[in-house]
Amino acid sequence: MKSAIIQSNYLPWKGYFDIIHDVDIFVFLEDVQYTKNDWRNRNIVKTPQGTAWITVPVLGGTHQMIYEAKIDNSRNWAEKHMKTIQSNYAAAPYYHSYCDEINSIYAVEALTISELNIVGIKTICKLLDLNTEFVNSIDLDVSGHKDDKLIEICQQIGAEEYLSGPAAKDYIDDSKFESADISLQYKDYSGYPEYPQLWGDFIHTISIIDLIFNCGEKAGDYIWGWRDGR
Repeated sequence: MKSAIIQSNYLPWKGYFDIIHDVDIFVFLEDVQYTKNDWRNRNIVKTPQGTAWITVPVLGGTHQMIYEAKIDNSRNWAEKHMKTIQSNYAAAPYYHSYCDEINSIYAVEALTISELNIVGIKTICKLLDLNTEFVNSIDLDVSGHKDDKLIEICQQIGAEEYLSGPAAKDYIDDSKFESADISLQYKDYSGYPEYPQLWGDFIHTISIIDLIFNCGEKAGDYIWGWRDGR
């Protein structure tokens, strides 16, 4: 059984869902330190003027866990995000086919950034026909830190293989996974084909909603379908 263990992100880019596609169990790593103004609470969309950030306001600083970080719902951020998405994607071929599902993420009225992100990711997975099993790290009994924490999680969920993002090569101790008899693999994000995209030069590293609104049910072809068909 293969797993991935990653912090929840706000409306993540396509590579995040590519990892979800590649594993049997995906663990949201929510009992680690919250990082302010990171992918946890913001992402990028395209506009006629270039890229723009959509950011969820979060209360408190970095001295809290991701699952503890509360959204500042006193600010009218959700309506602003929906309006930003509508104004920049209403002309996309599949906007009207998927806007209700994307807007449903905001209807949840989440109290924490973790809750919002997980609802968003699961909603988008349904649109992409992904059936990966999800687990939240806060529901596990894990005491380790860093690599030891990842290994303990893999052991608790019965995963013999662990798929990591490529950036982790700089700090993961491969030998620890080898000693634990867990096959460590790194995701390769290279080679994604371009897809029909609004507003100027093509950009890969933006929110998945760009791909969904522009390509609809064919979105998966541009994430994993092109690779599976080689």
